Amino acid sequence: MSIEKRNLWIMWICNFIIAASMTMVLPFLSLYIKTFGDFSAEYVQRWAGFIFGVTFLTAFFMSPIWGRIGDKYGFKPILIINGLGIALSIFLMGFMHHVHGLFLLRLVMGIVTGFIPTSVALIAKQTPKKEAGETLGTLQMGTVAGTLFGPLIGGLMADSFGFQYTFIITSLAIVLATIVVIIGIVEKPRDDQQKGRIRRSRKAVIQLILQRRMLVSVMAIAFIIQAGLFSIQPLLSLYVSELTRADSVALLSGLAFSATGFGNLLLTRKWGKLGDDIGYDRVMMILLILAAILIVPQALVTELWQLVILRFLFGMAIGGMLPCITAYIRMEAPYELQGEVLGYNQSFRFLGNVAGPLIGGIIAGYMGISSVFYVTGLLFLLAFGLLWWSMKQSHAKVKEIY
Repeated sequence: MSIEKRNLWIMWICNFIIAASMTMVLPFLSLYIKTFGDFSAEYVQRWAGFIFGVTFLTAFFMSPIWGRIGDKYGFKPILIINGLGIALSIFLMGFMHHVHGLFLLRLVMGIVTGFIPTSVALIAKQTPKKEAGETLGTLQMGTVAGTLFGPLIGGLMADSFGFQYTFIITSLAIVLATIVVIIGIVEKPRDDQQKGRIRRSRKAVIQLILQRRMLVSVMAIAFIIQAGLFSIQPLLSLYVSELTRADSVALLSGLAFSATGFGNLLLTRKWGKLGDDIGYDRVMMILLILAAILIVPQALVTELWQLVILRFLFGMAIGGMLPCITAYIRMEAPYELQGEVLGYNQSFRFLGNVAGPLIGGIIAGYMGISSVFYVTGLLFLLAFGLLWWSMKQSHAKVKEIY
């Protein structure tokens, strides 16, 4: 096996472990906060949103910094630093007894969440351009699979071993993945041929984006979608506990989390193919309407199985949104600037990851968890309206030209 293929499969396995570990704690995060003291439901819901979202806030600022350091010193050292940093943060979470300490650890964890983006950069740099799409798609499957099974594994471990041991086991798994990187990954020497070339400034790239209305709208929609998706995430375990009297709440919460992932994984490629055939913007409009229709009934369920089915169907709808957004940006952005433009889109998604839990926590604290589903439905309708308006303006501009 060549070095390139060995690196690919090693990073696939490590990304699966990292993605799973990063999502293992999600099903019981709010339940863990409840063990810190006799708090009101509003207090727990609000802090669950804050603690969940702060990781993405620091990641938003740190991601480009890790990229620049990796370009200068190589990506393997960054993988090792981030892997050990994530492991230490999660390990210490198991020994926290108050929300402020947990909040601080999640903040620190955001500083070192560059493992998966750095692995993508490492594999992309060693892959020929003609094979980049297939290779990076293969790598991405490791992350998707880890994200899918992580909540389910975390819920099962929490019910079996307790919260503290779940954090400890998770951190040990990340250390193991980091050791595999240290031993198995062989990074090629950096290519310095690109040094000295004049690059377009950040200001020039931003101006280019602002000149293209649809690019701005699509990035704004990416923000709205992420905010909608993450508004309910930290509160889902509490909602599950309201729907069932079973003892294994953490496991059942993991099942509700994973149901969305299964639906997402099932139709993602098919939605993308449909976008190739009829246009990515049209598919996005269809999916935004479907998501709004499928999210609202989740506020009205009376049994857990109803929620799981609706989460599965909801996952099928949202599965094609981000791939279609990415494909549209790749189509519209100049070839030499696609990576940077996609980077700005990722920043909008990080902001959505921060805003969503804050919105959900505040709304749930004042109006109840069910109301979060209604607000999320409105967010998807807002995104649909923005996309429809942008398409209309774009078509009108084309007619003026011709």
